[in-house]
Amino acid sequence: MNSWSELNNEYNQAVVNGGSEKSGYNHILQRKSLLIQELSNMTGRNTILYFSAFLNQGKDSIHTDINDKDINAFMETVRGTDKSKGLDLILHTPGGEIGATEQIISYLKSYYGDNIRAIVPQMAMSAGSMIAVACKSIMMGRQSCIGPFDPQLGGVACQSMLREYEYAVSEVTKNPACLGLWQVMLSKLTPTFLTRCHQADELVDKLTDKILSGKGLKPENVEDIKNKFSKNDDTKVHNRHIDREECKNVGLIIEDLEDDQKMQDVVLGIHHCCMILADKTNIDKIVENNIGGNYILLTTPVTIPNP
Repeated sequence: MNSWSELNNEYNQAVVNGGSEKSGYNHILQRKSLLIQELSNMTGRNTILYFSAFLNQGKDSIHTDINDKDINAFMETVRGTDKSKGLDLILHTPGGEIGATEQIISYLKSYYGDNIRAIVPQMAMSAGSMIAVACKSIMMGRQSCIGPFDPQLGGVACQSMLREYEYAVSEVTKNPACLGLWQVMLSKLTPTFLTRCHQADELVDKLTDKILSGKGLKPENVEDIKNKFSKNDDTKVHNRHIDREECKNVGLIIEDLEDDQKMQDVVLGIHHCCMILADKTNIDKIVENNIGGNYILLTTPVTIPNP
């Protein structure tokens, strides 16, 4: 079994046996790689892990979010894989830049076509959710969630901002006496902010149509998926957790991780190894494939003492 407690005990035992924290780090690093290889052997497919340490205390979003540097990681991990076998993409991410996300989706599909399955052991939020939805199917457990990818600018929900402006115009039209109040509120907006909100909303709508096209979905499912993920009328907040049952209800192709207990153990084992590494070192991001290609991002050099 590969539970978090068992793997953490392995880490601690390796530290005792090897006499240093570095021994524990190396042991879990190797265990993760072996589990990725095992998963690929089980499925007969390529496997790429994309793990972000965003949940770990003190991690900086500059390093843990999806960004343009990630394309280098995917270039490294796509290289040498057999395109004909398709791809299982293990995702754990808070999301990030929409431009980088669009490029990653396009890049992966240029290699594997539509034969890409997302596996979400815990969370793939915002732009990470967009990557998952762009895949042919998504494998999720009871604990797994993805999230809305309605556009945000500086932490502000663009659609909410546009609705608030429309509401302000309506209120002032009906009651000119409230103009002063709305002027104070809206004067805090930077020039072109509303225009950029509108453009961001249009872009996400366009990208959502693009990733849903060719998936063979019924028109009503396409609308349901767009309303659930790219609009915030229903979800209300950007960090809303959408579980697999909700994903099934809107028409996404969802596979239950628990249907194969061995696969569940291996997938969660990979995730637990990553969480332990993120807790005990300065690793911010791990991107790795099943044939030894890897890209590990550190904020600073790993602070592990020499033996």
